[in-house]
Amino acid sequence: MSAANNYKIEHLNTEAVQNVVKRAKLIYSAGFFLTVSPDSMLAVGKHVAETGKFFALNLSAPFLCSVFAEPMHQVLPYADLVFGNESEAAAYAEANGFKDAPVEEVARRIAALPKASGTHQRVVCITQGATATVVATGGKVTKYPVPPVPVEKIVDSNGAGDSFVGGFLAKFVAGESMSECVRAGHWAASVVICRSGCTFPTECEFE
Repeated sequence: MSAANNYKIEHLNTEAVQNVVKRAKLIYSAGFFLTVSPDSMLAVGKHVAETGKFFALNLSAPFLCSVFAEPMHQVLPYADLVFGNESEAAAYAEANGFKDAPVEEVARRIAALPKASGTHQRVVCITQGATATVVATGGKVTKYPVPPVPVEKIVDSNGAGDSFVGGFLAKFVAGESMSECVRAGHWAASVVICRSGCTFPTECEFE
């Protein structure tokens, strides 16, 4: 945590890190990085926009949508994919003048924000626990039901959102359909909530 809190754009500009950035097809950042080095996020976003790659951003926490609203809106034009949950969507709506808007409307509005590059349509995914996941892109909003997990099997919900993103992006970079990306995200989240801590089994059983 201390290392992350001291990250500077100079670290991003080192040869070793730039080599990784240049090789990457997709770059992902949690919204928490807005509190540390938004300049680094903007630099990566500009690189992605110029090269036709993908930049993914997670809203990460409700307070970021209000307290760090300005840097968030500086970064959002570069975000090709935006992830969040229903609490973060509500906080974003309140901070931007449309409080109490349905999750579907929040996702649609974020998806419609201006983009720095027209290469990709923005995709916005809002998870809602056991309630259907909302995906907005290209002016269309789609709901994906969440496969039920027996209550008695749920051990720890920490990491569910991040696991969803991981599963989603694994299929996204492989060029899979949106429904398959969401299915993988749901699966990853369902696995992590049935274990103590943010852990996964040694073998992947996703089919």
